[in-house]
Amino acid sequence: MKITCKDGSVREYAEAKSILEIAADISDGLARMACAGEVDGEIVDLRTVIDKDCRLNILTVSDKQGLSAYRHTTSHILAEAVKRLYPQAKLAIGPSIDTGFYYDFEHEPFSREDLDRLEEEMKKIIKEAKPLEKFTLPRKEAIAFMEERQEPYKVELIMDLPEDAVISFYRQGDFVDLCAGPHLMSTKPVKAFKLISSSGAYWRGNEKNKMLTRIYGTAFAKKEELNEYLEYLEDIKKRDHNKLGRELELFTTVDVVGQGLPLLMPKGAKIIQTLQRWIEDEEDYNRGYMRTKTPLMAKSDLYKISGHWDHYKEGMFVLGDEEKDKEVLALRPMTCPFQYYVYKASQKSYRDLPCRYSETSTLFRNEDSGEMHGLTRVRQFTISEGHLIIRPDQVEEELIGCIDLALYCLKTLGLDEDVTYRLSKWDPENKEKYLGDATYWEKTQGIIRNLLVEKELPFTEADGEAAFYGPKIDIQLKNVYGKEDTMITIQLDCAIAEQFDMYYVDPDGAKVRPYIIHRTSMGCYERTLASLIEKYEGNFPTWLCPEQVRILPISEKYHEYAKKVGAELGKNGILYTIDERSEKIGYKIREARLARLPYMLVVGQKEEEEQMVSVRSRFDGDEGQKPLAEFISAVCEEIRTKEIKKINIKDEKK
Repeated sequence: MKITCKDGSVREYAEAKSILEIAADISDGLARMACAGEVDGEIVDLRTVIDKDCRLNILTVSDKQGLSAYRHTTSHILAEAVKRLYPQAKLAIGPSIDTGFYYDFEHEPFSREDLDRLEEEMKKIIKEAKPLEKFTLPRKEAIAFMEERQEPYKVELIMDLPEDAVISFYRQGDFVDLCAGPHLMSTKPVKAFKLISSSGAYWRGNEKNKMLTRIYGTAFAKKEELNEYLEYLEDIKKRDHNKLGRELELFTTVDVVGQGLPLLMPKGAKIIQTLQRWIEDEEDYNRGYMRTKTPLMAKSDLYKISGHWDHYKEGMFVLGDEEKDKEVLALRPMTCPFQYYVYKASQKSYRDLPCRYSETSTLFRNEDSGEMHGLTRVRQFTISEGHLIIRPDQVEEELIGCIDLALYCLKTLGLDEDVTYRLSKWDPENKEKYLGDATYWEKTQGIIRNLLVEKELPFTEADGEAAFYGPKIDIQLKNVYGKEDTMITIQLDCAIAEQFDMYYVDPDGAKVRPYIIHRTSMGCYERTLASLIEKYEGNFPTWLCPEQVRILPISEKYHEYAKKVGAELGKNGILYTIDERSEKIGYKIREARLARLPYMLVVGQKEEEEQMVSVRSRFDGDEGQKPLAEFISAVCEEIRTKEIKKINIKDEKK
């Protein structure tokens, strides 16, 4: 048989050989480093015996799939350690993931001390260098085998497999786990690992199922790589908006209010207010939008016309019972049908189009409890929503306008280099989920695809991610943990006007159905705030800061001068506070730095006599004395231009 290797070389063998034997034949070093094999595109164990011509790639930890096998083996080592120390624990699942691995157990939550104990036990198992042995059983025997070991979750997994399935297991000493693999040949190669955290996780991700305990971990081939990753984790913990946003008193959550219903505190509310005023002014004065204000709820009749009742009801908060009540209402998950009736309130001519409607909309969506997190996934949120009712000949121009507005928002916020672009398409295998036929979808998807190419925006395509009425551009942003969320969306809809009997009168007096663009300019304000917290670690650009300047009088004698300075700042629209506490000035400065303020103004005798201020900034440290008017002029210009200033000094000791 002929084995074609990754480098194109061919090795010939007269008899069947395992992948590990082939690796050893190539080099002893490769055999030591090998984690798995790729045979004609399929990832398999090193144990796999090859008996025919094929293409073979020997995978090491340098390969994504090889590292996955390495980490998957580490998850089995964790599972054995848990069963040794906590024999009553029940095993669920333990896959490798991009950042390492996890394993779910039916067991009470594990403390940090518990995780440390488990790490020590894992080291013992690794030192024992037990071989991992693969074996299979018919489905019926596999069920009996796991029932005997009192592992109900494994039994459930097996029972979901077909009757004729052959079930694979891996044994390491006395420990056995249900698994498809692939795995390392033994526990010995695992060198560097760490158990990161423990949290709750519903069995099979379904909130109706039992809550299990999940242990997250990671593993690398080298200690240096592990240490580098752990440093990275410490860094992102500092940036996590859910943690940092609370520390900076931007938002909080309260159990009695409800999950996914954050409370914006004064500082957070001020940032949102600044963003809202900026977006509304940009849309109203520079982009030709007309502002609406529509109800937060509507009768079910409205959502039945739009199609949301049939396609999105499970994600809505419904007020009333259809079987009992004459009138059933629902909190709105979107604004579009409301703005359609604004359009329909008067007859429109072709000359009236485009009609660009915008609204700062509060929306409600019944998110699953397991999906909610901080400000990124909530049940009530505010969005810079808009709908453009346009003629078919205006599609390209108006879509470009929406893209340009989105790019302007991203650049101004400093997020333009952090996003990716996705063309979200329909799923032709589930046509019942969508309005329109294949021709409609190919046409509308083609329009958006061509525009993305024209704008030279690199993008991916995703089947099944479209809205039920049309394809969309999704602008995606990853949080500090690598989870991707949609920040801005632009959707083309050539179907919904029919359902609402929307039309305009063309030059010949005929009634014509318009097209509709659904879009956000900046997206959800809460999610944007979360992104900004993580992007800037709370060190927001000055124009976004809820407190831009803090005045620090060195003693009570200079409170009056501090108030005069503050009054001048206020006259110029600068957000300021005065620290009148009887604390030493050094302490006040440290406090202001910890609050991540852009500017501090120290005022004392000399400053009052000369009508000056001593400036300390986040960007350049001690900037010395300046005339107040000069300082005000510079800050006002920074705010007006929405400049994102660089920090030119290293962190001082706190």
